[in-house]
Amino acid sequence: MLSKNQLGFLYMFLSVCAFSIMDLIVKWSDNYPLGQVIFFRGFFGIVLYYFVIPKERIRDFYYTKRPLLHFSRCFFGLAALLSIFTALRNLPLATVVSISFAAPIFTTIFSIFFLSERVGYFRWLAVFIGFIGILIISEPGLSSLNIYYIFPVIFVLGMSYVAISIRQLSSTEPVWLISLFFSAAITIAGLLTLPFGWIMPSFYDLTLLSMIGFFWWCCEFVVKPVIQIF
Repeated sequence: MLSKNQLGFLYMFLSVCAFSIMDLIVKWSDNYPLGQVIFFRGFFGIVLYYFVIPKERIRDFYYTKRPLLHFSRCFFGLAALLSIFTALRNLPLATVVSISFAAPIFTTIFSIFFLSERVGYFRWLAVFIGFIGILIISEPGLSSLNIYYIFPVIFVLGMSYVAISIRQLSSTEPVWLISLFFSAAITIAGLLTLPFGWIMPSFYDLTLLSMIGFFWWCCEFVVKPVIQIF
């Protein structure tokens, strides 16, 4: 039987693997409009949730006790998603990934203000070491900076708040409902970009685009248990 820490490590490892594959597909999809990619991310996520909704919740699957918190989670989640997709299309993949590693740092800081958690010395030490590691990996320099570097930062801040909001929501809401609302929100947001022009994908491209939704779905279902565990 795995301990809490071992289980959390396993979930995070699986999440990193799924995110890495998804990042590669998003990088590949730069020939398609961003809104169209966002739509596929959300729509195919919704399809998968049909198989995890409990039978007793089919008729009132949309019921929630905390609509405002769901709204803020969806808003910041959408901002983070748009930012990371934009960054992946315009910056080197290694740079985007290394900057995104800063998310746990800001999540730790946000937890003090939003969750009233106490952060011990060892956790602050880990945060500091992690920050130094990010600086070493990303090798920041003024000569290479451009406007697109702001998008990974927005992603980091958005995802940090999303992690906090999921922690708050998970006390009363099931995991599938939290994810379902977000997938529905980004599906609608992506669909609104249809008048600006979409590209008809081939069957091969359609399969890859749908995989974005599948792998993000996998990420959400392994990350959320980690947030609940810790």
